[in-house]
Amino acid sequence: MVNDKELGYGVKALTGLNMDSKYRDTIIDDLFKIKGVREISEVTGRFDIIVTMYAQNLAEMHKLISEGIGRIQGVLASESFIEMKRRTKTMPYNHQV
Repeated sequence: MVNDKELGYGVKALTGLNMDSKYRDTIIDDLFKIKGVREISEVTGRFDIIVTMYAQNLAEMHKLISEGIGRIQGVLASESFIEMKRRTKTMPYNHQV
């Protein structure tokens, strides 16, 4: 497992996007061009897409969101959530064959 903090990426954000569906493929392509975008998930609920991004600091994250996502044609609205603290749990996978 990669430790992003040890690699210098101490800020993680999840950004929910509402988009014009006519631009879906272009938006996804443009999102992956943004440095720091790690994962894009199409979801149900109030957002169309959730974008997972990493940055070295808050100033860099602000730039990724405002100058990157904010300028993509077809993005109607966004809301970002900065991760403050993470807790994880090991999943009890059953490996019976």
